Amino acid sequence: MGTPLFSVPILKSLHQNNYNIAVVYTQPPQKSNRGQKINISPIQSISETLNIEYRTPKALKDNTEEYKFLEDLNADLAIVCAYGQVIPKNFLNLTKKGFVNIHASILPSWRGAAPIQRAIMNLDPETGISIMKINEELDSGPVSNIYKIKIDQNQNAEEISEKLSSLAAEKILDNVDDILEDKAKFIDQDHSKATYAKKILKEESKINWDEDASKIIGKINGLFPSPGASFDFNGERYKILKAEISRGTGQAGKIISNQLEVACNNNQSIKILEIQRQGKRPQKIREFMLGSQIKKGSKLSNV
Repeated sequence: MGTPLFSVPILKSLHQNNYNIAVVYTQPPQKSNRGQKINISPIQSISETLNIEYRTPKALKDNTEEYKFLEDLNADLAIVCAYGQVIPKNFLNLTKKGFVNIHASILPSWRGAAPIQRAIMNLDPETGISIMKINEELDSGPVSNIYKIKIDQNQNAEEISEKLSSLAAEKILDNVDDILEDKAKFIDQDHSKATYAKKILKEESKINWDEDASKIIGKINGLFPSPGASFDFNGERYKILKAEISRGTGQAGKIISNQLEVACNNNQSIKILEIQRQGKRPQKIREFMLGSQIKKGSKLSNV
């Protein structure tokens, strides 16, 4: 059970290593924002390519058809990875070894919808993959294994996501074997240390120049590629795609060099390396500055 690109390497890994995948569950196709184009999920796309049966129910709750289907399937194990739907309690007993979730954080930290983004925005030094059993409460089931990676200050959410996805695709094989052979040990989480990675809201994308440079870089990297960290200038939105901490000083929000260096809190600054003006293509900073109205001495609006 999975939906986004993050889940694809895991499904491919299981398939390539000859695990018998009876069926795949993924979110139903979505209409795109503009026009009536229908977008299928990355997991549906790879299921079609690999010729694996897939199902796309709108919801599992109170869904007697899907309950009966899974009951009749009598599967050994369900593997869930960023499926995007709540799995009802009565479904959790429909496989012999339960439902196992691949969650992209070091549990009990960052339970919930946006663990990678929240870890980067929080300036965490590391993140990881947790293999856990699903129970009624969100990401709170017992954990069998955690695999950690370091978070580099220059890495964005897309890059960290790719790393974690590859790691999960490799590690899930041993975990499945251990679960099927009853060798896996699941240990309860310390619920008192739980933190929650709530869904990213669009209004969070605005940059506050009164914050420290490291916090602003965390937001830029954590929100890449979507919705992106942004500022407004003369009524237009500018999304910062890549930036680094610099040593310039000045009034927070002021442009202090001809290479789009912006002063922040605590006598720090950030140097913008790639930017995207509203409705335009992404640009490297040198190209962008040639025709930009944002010059040295300009003041960027705050949140």
